[in-house]
Amino acid sequence: MTTINTGTLNEGVTRIYTEGDVLYAQMLEYIGNAHHSIKLESYIFADDEVGRRFATALGERARTGIRVQVNIDAAGSLFWGSPQLASMMKADGVQLRWFHRWSWRAIWRYNRRNHRKLLVVDNRVGFLGGFNIHRENSRTSYGEARWRDTHVEMHGQLALDLQTLFDAFWRRQRRNSPILRSSQGILITNHSHRGRRHLRNLYASRFANARQRIWLTTPYFVPDRRIQRELTQAARRGVDVRVLVPHKSDVRIVQWAARAAYAGLLNAGAKIYKYQPRMLHAKTITIDGKWSSVGTANIDYRSFFLNYELNLASDNIELATALESQFLADLTESEQIHLKHWVKRGWYSRILEFIGWLSRRWL
Repeated sequence: MTTINTGTLNEGVTRIYTEGDVLYAQMLEYIGNAHHSIKLESYIFADDEVGRRFATALGERARTGIRVQVNIDAAGSLFWGSPQLASMMKADGVQLRWFHRWSWRAIWRYNRRNHRKLLVVDNRVGFLGGFNIHRENSRTSYGEARWRDTHVEMHGQLALDLQTLFDAFWRRQRRNSPILRSSQGILITNHSHRGRRHLRNLYASRFANARQRIWLTTPYFVPDRRIQRELTQAARRGVDVRVLVPHKSDVRIVQWAARAAYAGLLNAGAKIYKYQPRMLHAKTITIDGKWSSVGTANIDYRSFFLNYELNLASDNIELATALESQFLADLTESEQIHLKHWVKRGWYSRILEFIGWLSRRWL
C-alpha cells in the first residue's frame, strides 16, 4: 500500500504516505511550485540520490528569491550528510542550520537531538511523520529492502500550526512548549520539560481510557514504567493491545531493551508482533478506532524525555480508520511472539535484555 486517501476534516489531514518515492515526489512538487516560503526540518538529510534531489529543488527556489529555511540535526546527519551538499544549498541562498553541533563547551547538549521531520510550503500545506530525507526510504534507490514508514499531509489550520512550530524552533523559542490545538487535531512538540511530560502523559491517559483496542507501531519500543503499566492494565481489562515492532532493527541494543518489557505485556494478554520484510520505522497509535497519533516520537525514553519531537494527535475517525487498515496490512507480514515460546528463551538473550534495559535512558 503506497498511499491512503483519508478525505478531509475541515481541510485537515488529507493523505497518508507509506512509500518514500510517492511522498518525496509530492513534497518536491510542492517545493517546485512554492511562491514565498519553504520550511523543512529533518533528522537525516543525506548526501545521496534523494538528498541531492531535495537540495537541488530547494536551491532552485531560493535562487528565485523565495525564503527557504532548512534545519538539519547535526548528529542525525553526521554520517549521512556532507559539508559539500550543505555548501551547495547555502551558495544557492538556502538558510541552513545544523542543530546542536558538537561543542566542548556544551557536551551534554549534544545528547538532545532534533528528531523532527516536517515540511511547510507557503503556509498552506504541511508534511509530518517518520520519513527522513535519504535513499533508505526509496524503492527506486534502495530496492525492496527500503524502510517502512508513515507520513501525513495536512492543510488548513494544521499547516498553519505546523509553520508556527517551525518558526518558534527556528527562533530558538524553546522555553515554553507550544501545544497547538484546533478542531483538526493537536500538534505536540516537546520543547520543554512540560512538553516532554505532556506527550508521555497524553499517551498514558489515552491507554488508561481505552475500551476496545490499542494498536501501536514503533521501531524503538522501550516504554517507561508508567506506559508499561497502562498497557498491561488495559490488556488485563480486555482491551485488544497489539504492539508492532521491527524484526530487523538498525539499533540492536534498543531491541535488547525492548525485549525486557515483553514478558510483562505478554503475561497480561497483550500481543506483540515482529514486522518481517524490512526495517520498520513508522510511529503510529490508534485507540478504539476513534483516536490516533502519528509523528516522529518513538515509545522510548529518548523521545519522551530527551529529543525534540513532533506528533499529531487527532480525533479524526477517517484518519484512525486508515491507520488501522495499514496496521492490519502490516500484520499480514509479521510474526507474532507467543508467551509459551518467549519464556523458553535462553540465558544469553536474557543477559542482553538486562544490558539493554540498564542503558534504556541513553538509547
